[in-house]
Amino acid sequence: MFGRLIYRILEYLGVIHRYDKLKAKTVQSTYDTIDAVFKVGIAVLFCLVLVWVSVLFYVLFYYTYVPAIEHIKPVHLQFSSCDEGKLQNGNKAMCGFPEAHVQLTRYHSLLMIGQPYKITVIMELPESEANKQLGMFMVCGRLTGKGGTTVANSCRSSMLRYRSPLLQVLRLFALGPLFVFDFMEEKQTLSIELFPSFEEDQNFPVTDIFLELKSNQIEVYSSKVQIDAHLSGLRYLMFHWPFFSAVLGSVFNLGVIIFVMLLSWYKLYGPANITGNFNFGDD
Repeated sequence: MFGRLIYRILEYLGVIHRYDKLKAKTVQSTYDTIDAVFKVGIAVLFCLVLVWVSVLFYVLFYYTYVPAIEHIKPVHLQFSSCDEGKLQNGNKAMCGFPEAHVQLTRYHSLLMIGQPYKITVIMELPESEANKQLGMFMVCGRLTGKGGTTVANSCRSSMLRYRSPLLQVLRLFALGPLFVFDFMEEKQTLSIELFPSFEEDQNFPVTDIFLELKSNQIEVYSSKVQIDAHLSGLRYLMFHWPFFSAVLGSVFNLGVIIFVMLLSWYKLYGPANITGNFNFGDD
């Protein structure tokens, strides 16, 4: 009874009406805030999706357009030894030139079409008396495709770098402990550039390399073939400046995506597609 009386008084004074109005306004404000937050979240999520799609497109373009900068293949030289009747200086020599077959790929092309490559043979040779007396020697390489078709061939000469007897004595005196404890070896590394600027032919992709050393007196520790890509232009920029090119490429992709979306929206919902009934009177 007392509570009803108080309610009547508050209603008479307009407090209940103001309370209901404030409550409705608060509820509406809450709904508006939730709706605004939802719309902002959708917009942020949409922007993030666009950014990730732009980055994904750039990554796909990078791995499609920029080739591998370097390929290294080991070279296993093979030769036939002479019999006991063909000894040179008391040592068994080779009765043929050392040669090797290097398989680059079997099913698909390893090199990118139109991209210049430098093909180099790298050899480690001991500074032995045999190699010093050998002087200059020839290294020949032949590039072949499927079926053994010769694509290109080249021969280059090389030799050990000369060191005078005095320089050798000083070098051994200064670096003697390193040689004794096997931190250094008496060897030289030779880089023979067989193909300075080779470009893959789409009709005859290279699958194998055949190497031959034109000397049966040479002594080799190890050897390998190194194929380096000569990057230029956009490829050079994308490889040597990855962060800058990634940002620039992603922004460009994002701009293209937004332009396509706006153009599609304009074609679908633009003024030219607004339909209406137009009645033209007779003159």
